[in-house]
Amino acid sequence: MEEKRNESTSLRPEGERLLDAKLVRIDLSDLNEQIHRETAWLEGDRTAITVFKTDDLRIVLIALHAGAEMKPHTAPGVISVQVLKGKINFATDQHHEDLEPGQMITLHKRIPHHVKAYEDSSFLLTMATPGGTDN
Repeated sequence: MEEKRNESTSLRPEGERLLDAKLVRIDLSDLNEQIHRETAWLEGDRTAITVFKTDDLRIVLIALHAGAEMKPHTAPGVISVQVLKGKINFATDQHHEDLEPGQMITLHKRIPHHVKAYEDSSFLLTMATPGGTDN
């Protein structure tokens, strides 16, 4: 298996990150601290960093400022959202769930949903995309 890495960029100068290998250790605390120091967080209402990515699975750490909203969208695969910090509202046309640290929700593919942060929040988005995404 070939390892895959992200290279450092001007927006993420900390250096390359391992994104895929036989075994990948992910320190969510360090990554959460890192994204909260970045320009996208300091000057915008959100930021995100992909922490693991294969054809079949993607894990993204997302941070939203209080009041920030991810407008309605769909995902090409089954997702889970696990709150690490803060409080968010995760909603579909038929369900609204308030989630706090330690709580998570799952959702099947192609169901429209949106997310709103009640306070500065971080959550882990995991998306299963067997066979790759069809985006």
